Amino acid sequence: MSIITVGGLTKYYGAELIFRDVSFQIARGDKAAIVGVNGAGKSTLLRIIAGQESPTSGSVHLARGTRLAYLAQEARFASWRTLLEEMHVSLSHLNALRDEMTALETALTDPACPDHNDMMERYGEVLHRFEHAGGYDIDRRIAMILDGLGFTAAQRHEPVARFSGGQKTRAALAAALLSDPDVLLLDEPTNHLDLAALEWLERFLRDWDGTLIVVSHDRYFLDRVTTRTLDLAFNRLDGDYPAPYQRYLELKAARLELQLKQYRAQQEEIVRTEEFIRRFKNSQLSKQARGRERRLERLKEGWEGGSGRVEGLIARPDQQKKLTFKLDSNLRGADLVLKIEDLVVGYAQPDAGAQPLALLHVPDLEIWRGQRVALMGPNGCGKTTLLRTIAGDLSPLRGRARLGSNIKLVYYAQAHEGLRMDQTILNEIRRVRPEMKEAEARTLLGRFLFSGDDVYKRIADLSGGERGRVALAQLMLLGGNLLVLDEPTNHLDIDAREALETVLNEYDGTVLFVSHDRYFVDAVADTIWMVRDGGIEVFDGTYSDYVAAHDAVHATKALPANRSQKRDTAHDPRPVSSAKDTRALSREQEREERRRQRRLAMLEEEIAGLEAKLRDLEEALNAASAAGDVQRVTFLGIEMVEVQEMLDVRYNEWAAIAA
Repeated sequence: MSIITVGGLTKYYGAELIFRDVSFQIARGDKAAIVGVNGAGKSTLLRIIAGQESPTSGSVHLARGTRLAYLAQEARFASWRTLLEEMHVSLSHLNALRDEMTALETALTDPACPDHNDMMERYGEVLHRFEHAGGYDIDRRIAMILDGLGFTAAQRHEPVARFSGGQKTRAALAAALLSDPDVLLLDEPTNHLDLAALEWLERFLRDWDGTLIVVSHDRYFLDRVTTRTLDLAFNRLDGDYPAPYQRYLELKAARLELQLKQYRAQQEEIVRTEEFIRRFKNSQLSKQARGRERRLERLKEGWEGGSGRVEGLIARPDQQKKLTFKLDSNLRGADLVLKIEDLVVGYAQPDAGAQPLALLHVPDLEIWRGQRVALMGPNGCGKTTLLRTIAGDLSPLRGRARLGSNIKLVYYAQAHEGLRMDQTILNEIRRVRPEMKEAEARTLLGRFLFSGDDVYKRIADLSGGERGRVALAQLMLLGGNLLVLDEPTNHLDIDAREALETVLNEYDGTVLFVSHDRYFVDAVADTIWMVRDGGIEVFDGTYSDYVAAHDAVHATKALPANRSQKRDTAHDPRPVSSAKDTRALSREQEREERRRQRRLAMLEEEIAGLEAKLRDLEEALNAASAAGDVQRVTFLGIEMVEVQEMLDVRYNEWAAIAA
């Protein structure tokens, strides 16, 4: 049953089209992701569904009685209520249910009540909703959610208005989760969450039985939480895939490959037809040439036959522009790139005579040429402070971080503090390399998706993602052989993150970086520095290796201490020695051969059926493509991929048995 129906949504900002004719349905219990590049309209679509913004045309219909909770990217709290008070305010629906239960209980005490049965039914319904939402366990639920999102006991009694932007967003997320809505709309909920809070939120949403629509650039999060992906691209809903993010990528790639194959095949057929018409229009084959010319004209104009068959030109599939750049160190340095010796980092206290605030003690550590080190840990543990100390922006409280010979360090700041807000994009690029001519700079910026008059925008007027791309362009020009990157994926869309992963993996220098993007960390890092209890735990391996090792340690600790291994003799090989055993073995071999032949025949029959189904699907897909039916093309493409995968499995099975 659909809980949300989106029909024909179109949105303009002034003359700028954001998206057109977006339609889909969300069933009760769906967990759907909306993905797309920055500027595709994901947040706009979410705000329209939430009723926070109006579409230019189209409609959003909710099932009767549906309650929504919406989390914006940047939360605002106008009042001076404490965190606990804000949490209780978010439970207003529970207070309303409690009041209704009290009123019904009072009315039901009157035996002469004319609507007694109806009121009893309503009371049961309200009681169920109250219990389901944790009405009898409010304090425990509040504590559980605030603990999960990383709030301390002291912070519960602080005014939310004094919180940082990240803390306010986490407070708004806690309020949304507590409100126990039918539909939860989350816009970048993983922003400002550390690793522990991220994992807690994933578990919470997986176990939650409500409906979820989420916008996020965190691919790990999408894979673990969502089961459906809506692809917003090219000012339209470009696809609706019944799969989490990684599977969606596979299905989308297969669909794109098929569309390109169909497009190229049709273009080649058109060229052959035009050549036939040119050669034979005035020859003995002129009748056939004129017939082909009429068919070609119908194809170009679009044609529908009496049987409902539709033919038309297949449009070349749209493809997103990608970031294209390369990082070169241009400098050969020492093998030992960085040596850390008994380093303590932190800040001096503003009060005279006060002891400095130590955040992190780093043991003796080394980074060697070519290493990719990911620094991970909870928020506020000193990761950025350590990077700034290594980069020379802050003085250490004790110890030192020493660069190797001929090492040039380039630092990428999390908030892009190095950018000059009053400069244009073009001037900011040329500031890093003054000898660069304007034409060269514009060409470079084109590789970072800035074109035309975009290059004259002021840095102050750019979005976070655009500033990130400017900072990456500067990084490319600076050419260091040690990159120190603080949250380089912040504000970047998924395509840009994937491009950065490729660039860093091809980079011939050394990288030390902080990131909360676990997918990015897993793709780039070969060493993990995990901050724990004011120190650093070093792990040689990828993030996936680290998680597997960490889980294995916990699993080992969970095993009973007296568990013993018993040898299983059921599968011990036994020698065949007697004639009776030999005859038995021969009969068994004959039976096995008959079973093998039957299985081969069954597989051949199944393969023939799958091949026929694949041909039928391809014909249906061609017709849907010609008709411009995006939704049908998507579902047929998905079905084709699934049938092809099944066919490949059966081919492999047949080959293994036949060998």
